[in-house]
Order: sequence, then structure tokens, then C-alpha cells
Amino acid sequence: MQGQAQQQAYDRGITIFSPDGRLYQVEYAREAVKRGTASIGVRTPEGVVLAADKRSRSPLMEPTSVEKIHKADDHIGIASAGHVADARQLIDFARRQSQVNRLRYGEPIGIETLTKEVTDHIQQYTQVGGARPFGVALLIGGVENGTPRLYETDPSGTPYEWKAVSIGADRGDLQEYLEENYSDELTLDEGVALALEAVASASEGGIRPDGIDVATVSAESERFVELSNDDIEEHLVANDLLATEEDDGGDDDDEPAEE
Repeated sequence: MQGQAQQQAYDRGITIFSPDGRLYQVEYAREAVKRGTASIGVRTPEGVVLAADKRSRSPLMEPTSVEKIHKADDHIGIASAGHVADARQLIDFARRQSQVNRLRYGEPIGIETLTKEVTDHIQQYTQVGGARPFGVALLIGGVENGTPRLYETDPSGTPYEWKAVSIGADRGDLQEYLEENYSDELTLDEGVALALEAVASASEGGIRPDGIDVATVSAESERFVELSNDDIEEHLVANDLLATEEDDGGDDDDEPAEE
């Protein structure tokens, strides 16, 4: 009974390490991320691409109400996987930090600087009693002094920089696809195609334009641009990825998928 009680303490207390050095609540938060629909980031010499699967659970749901990609600043976009409610809190925090930097220093915030501000905030929730970790991972992509940057945040508060990365459901398969098809010499349009192809590789029957969000930050303009459904459809048609009929089999977008 005593051993069982100790196990429950490790299981419930975010501030308590288990004997083998694990924080169970952080690991459970990572599981929440895995059960959210996928988001993908691709860094190319010409800019950064963010794509997010946002297939609806019901044909009655308004597609525009599902937000998986957000503008954090003129030169930064953020995609999420996991609990969208948690993601919105972190994105609001990122926007405030971006504005504070502009007001304080008169210049746009760096991508690495913003990522570390966000991950420092996330990390605080792994060592404070009475709070839980954020059940979301973010992809923070943008252009800093003409150089594209792409970072991932983890529920533990650890930042990682990537050339191409997937978060959320089917991460293993999507990451394998990116590793096999990524090139350091991709154009921005080829980066969009790679992101769409990766999402399609985990879908049956292709993709609908209203079932995916795509945004880019060009190294030339250093501006966040979210692609319209017409633009996305053009890319899908050009790469033979457009679904021939409506796909109603998507997972839950903003809550963990049902078992």
C-alpha cells in the first residue's frame, strides 16, 4: 500500500520527481500533444512554411472557427498541436512579448529570443504546485535579419531548432516522410508542397482546402502570410493531393482525440 501511495504522489504532483528522475505530469502533457491533429513546419532558404491539419469532426462545424496557425508578429507565425485552449494562452503571451520588445527596443523580436521567452514561461508550470503543464506543443517560425528560423516548444519547456518537423498525431510517420524528402535547397513553394505531401501521407483520399491551414514567412519580405483556400487548392491540384470527395474522418481538432 505504501509503494502504491508513493506512486500516486509521483503521478499527481508536478513538483515531485519519481525515483528514476521523471515528471509524470509532463509526460502526460506530451501524450495530450500526440493526440492532437498534426502541424508541420518546413524551413527553406527562401522562408518558413507552417501547415496544420484542421479537419472538422462534423460537417456542421464552421471551418473558419478552427484556428491552428496564428500570427504572433509581422515576421512570426505559430502553429500548435494539442489543446488549442492552452495554445491560445501561449500565443497571447508570445504576442505580448513581441510588442514589449518593439516598444522597449524599437525593433522586432528575434525568433530564438521569443521562443526562449515562451519556453521559460512553459517551464515555470513544471515546478509550481497547484498548476499543470501546458498540454500543447508549438512550432514557432519566422525570419530574423533575412534568415529563416524554425523552433519547436515542448511541454517541459525545452526549445528545439529544426529544418523540418512535425508535432501532434502520427509524428513518427510524418517525421520519417520529412527526413526522406527534405532538401536544403527547397524553394518556398516546394516547402509548401512538402508540408502538404507530408499531411497527405497520413490521410486517406487526399486533402480538402478547408481542412488544412498553411502560412508562410518569406525571407525576402519578412512578412507572415496565411494562404487562402484558393491558394491552397492550387497547391493541392498542382501536387495531385486534392481530395475527390469530402473527407469526414478527421480527428478532433482542438481536444485530444477519442480513444
